[in-house]
Amino acid sequence: STTATTATETTTATTTATSASGSESDSDGTSTSTTAPTSTSDPTTTSNPTTSTTGDPTTGSASDTDATTDGTTTDEPLCPEGQVICEDNVKKVCDGMGGFSEETPCDDACAPDLGCVLCVPGEGSCEGEGLAKICNDMGDGYVDETCDTVQGVTCDADLGQCVGACAPDNLGISYIGCDYYPVVTPNVVSASFNFAVVVSNTSANSAHITVTRGAQMVTEADVPSQSVQVVTLPWVNELKGGGNSKIVVDGAYRLRADQPITLYQYSPLEYQLGGSNSFTNDASLLVPVNAWTGDYWVAIRNTLNGLPGAYAVVASQDDTTVDVTPSATGMIVKGGGGIANDGTGQAILDQGDVLIVLSAAGGGGPDISDLTGTHVEADKPIEVISAHQCTYVPYNVTACDHLEESNLPYESLAKEYIVTTPLVKPQGQNPFTKARMVRVIATEAGTTITYDPPQGGAPTSLANAGDYFEIAATAADFKVSADKKIVVSEYMQGQAAGGNTGDPAMTIAVPTEQYRTDYLFHAPTNYESSFVNITAPMGASITLDGQNIPALTPIGGTGFGVARVEVSNQGDGTHALSGDQKFGVQVYGYGQYTSYWYPGGLDLKFIPQ
Repeated sequence: STTATTATETTTATTTATSASGSESDSDGTSTSTTAPTSTSDPTTTSNPTTSTTGDPTTGSASDTDATTDGTTTDEPLCPEGQVICEDNVKKVCDGMGGFSEETPCDDACAPDLGCVLCVPGEGSCEGEGLAKICNDMGDGYVDETCDTVQGVTCDADLGQCVGACAPDNLGISYIGCDYYPVVTPNVVSASFNFAVVVSNTSANSAHITVTRGAQMVTEADVPSQSVQVVTLPWVNELKGGGNSKIVVDGAYRLRADQPITLYQYSPLEYQLGGSNSFTNDASLLVPVNAWTGDYWVAIRNTLNGLPGAYAVVASQDDTTVDVTPSATGMIVKGGGGIANDGTGQAILDQGDVLIVLSAAGGGGPDISDLTGTHVEADKPIEVISAHQCTYVPYNVTACDHLEESNLPYESLAKEYIVTTPLVKPQGQNPFTKARMVRVIATEAGTTITYDPPQGGAPTSLANAGDYFEIAATAADFKVSADKKIVVSEYMQGQAAGGNTGDPAMTIAVPTEQYRTDYLFHAPTNYESSFVNITAPMGASITLDGQNIPALTPIGGTGFGVARVEVSNQGDGTHALSGDQKFGVQVYGYGQYTSYWYPGGLDLKFIPQ
């Protein structure tokens, strides 16, 4: 936890995306100013105009003036009436005629537009290497910003702020970060298989990683530049085994690095181990803490024969209040941990705690109980991962498989997505496309949906926030557009639906506005086959591991196309994609009666409603 101190009170602040102003690095290297998500209860550290250190007046606006107390002026525009400027620590209020209607000496500091304040917004100082005190945006107190030395971040005494490759101002908001929380979710797989995370080091320097669980050190390692490291972690039985909804104290792992990395979790990692098949796998692209917010919409699937769908909520700060509002289908829940049987409730989490909410059986085929569309909100940044212990897709096609994926923060959702069907490759045969299921979830009432190319019979509206529909199994590639923000998720069908390999897996579709020009991703080398679907503007030049990708196949009239490419099982599973235009990536793979699927990466910038 971190604290913000004023002359009269103490409030909570963070260095994550919810309370800091930073710079957003686009994938092409261009840095643009951005304001990170802000909790309603936390002060922010956004910077206001500052006073010149030489004592010269600074207006903090586009207007300039040479107004003086004797009323003389130049040809420059006059300082507008009522504007506050500062000169020699004196607050001066312009009268609009070249002079001042008020001049007040300040006891502590003077800030343009604000006048006399305790401190100048944005200015800071250090208290040792691990703490920066940053003046808040009102100039009436300080935000204590922790400089995490485990992440290679220290306080620069000259700048009065946290510096380092992992400092919030340097990271921007994307899937690349330095602070992650892997979490086990319900899975029927044998515990002899390994829960694992895979670290991809995207930086030019070696990264030192540290994994903890609560106060306990779990492991540490060094990951060379542009390479991957597999880290196996013990299963957390209270989360793996299902049961009732609950809070598991220190249930999440925390993985920190001193250089920017990307992180994927596999539940489990192996498709085959010791001559046995796992039969139930999936993978998630984890979202770093600097991109977390307090607003999520859940995408998962129905209860199946008593096996639950679920979502896990992880806190990065103590005393995080989580409120959940179920969708129309999400009101049949195995209560516990502050969550009632009707899916409503509130939970208080400390750093690293996990709230796991599980659906109950409601009856019917498919079961009427489905947590999809549940709204999860918190007063501090959280992570929300959807999961299923084991399910069929669709509900009457075998076999069952574990599902999981990180949900995107509401702030990073959009109104336009392009979805592309996966390839499947039976042993000894050429790959072909296989139909999958697509779900669209509304975040606001009265949402209208369109498709390009048109999808016959697909719904075109959603009445309420949290409502969703599922498009029946389709091998079509198409754009989904809406007049309000939506969530789009995709689900592989079971092996019995064709292909003689694979089983259910899920992914979250990436908004076209969150595409990037470069990706470093991981594909396990012990599966029968792995692929990437690359969605890009027609005419884009893209390379995979230094080789040009095949020609794009156009998708309707969208101006985008798709290339589906098998990736090699040679090496350590590291792959790199680069393009001259922004594009999207989905990564997936197959074994006998199992599969995985996840977004290869994305930006997580804030998109207006």
